[in-house]
Amino acid sequence: MKIVIFGLTISSSWGNGHATLWRGMVKALVHRGHRVVFFERDVPYYAEHRDCWEIPGCDLVLYPDWDGIARHAEAQVADADVAMVTSYCPDGVAASDLVLGSKAQRKVFYDLDTPVTLARLSAGERPAYLPPDGLGGFDLVLSYTGGQALTELRERLGARVALPLYGWVDPEVHRPVPMVESYMSDLSYLGTYAEDRQETLELLFLEPARRLPRRRFLIGGAQYPHDFPWTPNLFFVRHLPPSEHPAFFCSSRFTLNVTRGAMKRMGWCPSGRLFEAAACGVPIISDHFDGLDGFFEPGHEILVARETDDVTTALALPRAHVEQMARRARERTLAEHTADRRVTDLRNALEAAGTRAGGM
Repeated sequence: MKIVIFGLTISSSWGNGHATLWRGMVKALVHRGHRVVFFERDVPYYAEHRDCWEIPGCDLVLYPDWDGIARHAEAQVADADVAMVTSYCPDGVAASDLVLGSKAQRKVFYDLDTPVTLARLSAGERPAYLPPDGLGGFDLVLSYTGGQALTELRERLGARVALPLYGWVDPEVHRPVPMVESYMSDLSYLGTYAEDRQETLELLFLEPARRLPRRRFLIGGAQYPHDFPWTPNLFFVRHLPPSEHPAFFCSSRFTLNVTRGAMKRMGWCPSGRLFEAAACGVPIISDHFDGLDGFFEPGHEILVARETDDVTTALALPRAHVEQMARRARERTLAEHTADRRVTDLRNALEAAGTRAGGM
C-alpha cells in the first residue's frame, strides 16, 4: 500500500507524543513492504528541536505553508491506497478537503487526541484541525481512544465507521538497556508538563518525594515552569530524545505513568509512555482510568495507585516481586502492543471499513 499522512510531526519529539508513535508505525509499515509519505509543516519550535531527519522507506515532506505544497500533496494523494489526516495537523481542514476530494482508495481521519477533541466541542470550541462538516466524509475514523469515545465520534461528528487504534511501542527502540548513573532513581516520571496532569502528579509523585526524603525522584520532560514545586530529593532532566528513553526508564526502580485529565475522564486511552516503559522492563505504577485492565492486569503486570500511600507502599515491595511483575508486563507488551501489532489492527480496520462501504 501507499499511505499518505498529513500529521502534526514525525521529525521532532519535543513537547508532543505524536512523533515517537509515528516513527514506530512507519518503520513497521515499511518493514511489511508499504510506502509512506508524511507531510509535516516545518514550524520553528519543532525545527529547533528536531531529532529525526529521515526514516528509511518514508518520504518526509517538510513544508513552510500549505499553498506551497498543495499541488505536490494532490499528486501524492491521487494514487494513494490510504490518505490520512490526523488531529493537530496544522493544515487539517485544507488537508481534509484535499483528501475527501481525491481518488484515494481509503480516506481516513485519525484522532490521536479524541478526549481533547470531544472536551473542546463540549466547551463550545471547535478544534482547528476538524473539517467544518465533521467527519462523515471519511471512510474510516480511527481513534487513539476506545470505549464511549467511539460512540461520540459517530454521534457528534458523524463518523460512519469509528474504530480504535490504540498506542504502541517500537521494541527495537524501547528495550532493556544498562543503567545510567545520572538517571538512577527510586521513582521516575517522563512526560511533558501539562496542567491537567499536575493534580495527579502532586498526589502520586511530589507528595511521595516529600514523605521519603532519602529516596531519589527524577522527572524528565519539557515545558516545566520555573515555579514548579521542587524538593531537595527531586531531580530534573530537560527534554530527552526517544533514544534516551530506555536508559531513563531502566535506571529507575519504578516509573510512574500519569494520564492527562481528558483522557482519564474518557477512559480507554493508554499513553504511549505506558507501553514504552513496559517494553523497557521497568516496574510501572500507573494512575487509574477506565479500561486500563484491558491493556495490563493490575497487581500482576503493573501497580495502580489512587493515593499517595499506594506509591510509598509500592516503593517498599521486595525487588524480586516487582521485577517479576515487570517481566510479565514486557511480555504482554511484546505480544499485544507493538507497532507491528498495530499495523495488523490498522489493516483490519481498513478492511472493516471497506466491507461496510461495499468493498475497495
